[in-house]
Amino acid sequence: MKIVAVRSYLKNMALTKPYTIAYNTFSDVSLAFFEVELENGIIGYGSGSPAEDVVGETTQQTAHNLNTEFVQNFVGRDIRQFQQIVFETFKQFPHLPGTQAAIDIALHDAFCKLIGISISEFYGQKMNSLPTSVTIGIKTTHEALQEAQGYKELGFKILKVKTGIDVDADIDRVLQLKEKFGTLFKIRVDANQGYTIQDLTKFINATKGKDLELIEQPMPVGTENELLSLSDSDRSLIAADESLKDPQAALQLASNKKPFGIYNIKLMKCGGISGALDIANIANNAGIDLFWGCNDESIISITAALHVAYACSNTKYIDLDGSLDLAEDLVRGGFEIVNGEMRITNKPGFGFDLI
Repeated sequence: MKIVAVRSYLKNMALTKPYTIAYNTFSDVSLAFFEVELENGIIGYGSGSPAEDVVGETTQQTAHNLNTEFVQNFVGRDIRQFQQIVFETFKQFPHLPGTQAAIDIALHDAFCKLIGISISEFYGQKMNSLPTSVTIGIKTTHEALQEAQGYKELGFKILKVKTGIDVDADIDRVLQLKEKFGTLFKIRVDANQGYTIQDLTKFINATKGKDLELIEQPMPVGTENELLSLSDSDRSLIAADESLKDPQAALQLASNKKPFGIYNIKLMKCGGISGALDIANIANNAGIDLFWGCNDESIISITAALHVAYACSNTKYIDLDGSLDLAEDLVRGGFEIVNGEMRITNKPGFGFDLI
């Protein structure tokens, strides 16, 4: 079945509420979209939303790359060769994971629609649902408690609390969340590289016994060896995010004494489903759990991450709330959230519909 057209476009989308992390504040997001149309009318959809601070690619670059002659030359190719086209894309656009992901996701969607199964079924679905965390940005303790109350009323069970600017304020915020809500919420924290080893040690010691689920990328990229001073049990709760951009990093971080016990995989860091599966296989062989995360993204790429997460037996955590704060999107469906648990529809492809 031949590809007869490819299309791409860039859209700026407002967030329903701005949020702050250790190094930035966000109020809107630019998303690059990509379509692959087959001769029978099937259309596969992809989306790119790279974080420039992490991978060095802007969404504007993604949109430009999707309009190049290389991509236009997909027309006339057989969609059954989609994995070869993905391979060629990685060669053409090295270190540009937003571009890679948009193409990879659209090709997967088109191919699996053609053969009539979901992407998770294509790779072998290992689970049906997991609870996602919802994110509380850096804010006052009072504001965090108010936001958590709203998430409780919506049925969510896991909070991811952004930290990394003031470790003492972070400790107070987490302890007060635990005091008010007890076991109603599991809590994860994400310092976005904001801590020193002294800050991290202080935070770990102050929150021991509070049943924190994990601590995501507490220290800057390049300081991974400092984590080796922590105990094995403490390191088992540390998740690599910005330190884990590609399979090469996954392999390096899995060697010898591991600084991280958990890998956070984002399709926008590793180039889509193909890169994600490479990292997942390395982690599985190294006995490392998987934690699937996201940026502010369309339902398109959030659903893609969910499908591949459920196809990996070592998936333990998901943090796929990136489309919930978009004021608009191009598609709907793809998954449903019931009491905080995310379930995919298992329709052909990714199963979402155009709005």
